[in-house]
Amino acid sequence: MPWLLHRSALCTLLIAIILHVVLGSYSEDQCSWRGSGLSQEPASVEKISLHCAEGFLEWLYPTGALHLSLSPRLPLGAASLGVSHSTGHITACIKPTKSFRGAQIYLEKDGILELLVPEEQTDSENTDMLNKSRVHCFSRLPGEKVALFLQSTPHRDISRRIASFRYELRGDWNSRSSLDSNNFNMEGACRPCNDSEILMAVCTSDFVVRGNIWTVSNNLELQESVISVSTTRIYRQKYTLFQPVGKHGKSFGEIRTMLKCGVKPGAGSFLFTGWLHFGEAWLGCAPRYKDFRHIYKAAKDVHENPCELALD
Repeated sequence: MPWLLHRSALCTLLIAIILHVVLGSYSEDQCSWRGSGLSQEPASVEKISLHCAEGFLEWLYPTGALHLSLSPRLPLGAASLGVSHSTGHITACIKPTKSFRGAQIYLEKDGILELLVPEEQTDSENTDMLNKSRVHCFSRLPGEKVALFLQSTPHRDISRRIASFRYELRGDWNSRSSLDSNNFNMEGACRPCNDSEILMAVCTSDFVVRGNIWTVSNNLELQESVISVSTTRIYRQKYTLFQPVGKHGKSFGEIRTMLKCGVKPGAGSFLFTGWLHFGEAWLGCAPRYKDFRHIYKAAKDVHENPCELALD
């Protein structure tokens, strides 16, 4: 009998472990979370903390509520620069999936809730184009306590309800120019870069390529311009944004910017820099290449260039 009880207890423990792994778990690096409302009490609030600059949350069969704190893990050396989770300025954006169902997302600032993503916004049949525009951004000022509160909505059938979104965070720990943090909010994206910002963009951007503007297409609904670029040299790219086409050594890709910037097709070679925003390339500094060469050489002569770049 004791052996049977011991075996029964062991089985119960194994089942509990399996349910914990299947129904709710972090990714190994605590960038993402996937869980199920089936493991929650209807009125319970589960607290979650994620510690990366980007990731996702997927809540199956939403029941009860989730309280989500986003605080990116600081890189080595950030503390010596005076940057901390509690005092640093953070800008965050979330992008619900097209299949987002079963919950609403509130922004919680110092205990006050503000509706950020209503469920009815996601219930209609959205096209991919409309889905791209549903990005919601917010900032945390120094000293503010900010979190996301996901409240499940009542439904008779929760079998097809999945509340899922991707998130991105930026802040002072990136050691990037102030222009970059403005671009993340899509503010100041059209302001020309000065020499210092151009040199810093070359060192810190997600992509740095030399190339020509092939075409520019404007999307009035999204208020975006898409620049088709043929590259002659790729200095750096995070993921494969520009891919080779044909046998002539050129790669092609697309870079987005705000429609109000008024980008036009033009002759000449440019140095394109920028950052990734939910998997898409967005334009940062883009000087003409001949101008960049002059700026770079002048800074190198006085040992003020922040990083090395092999010029043609």
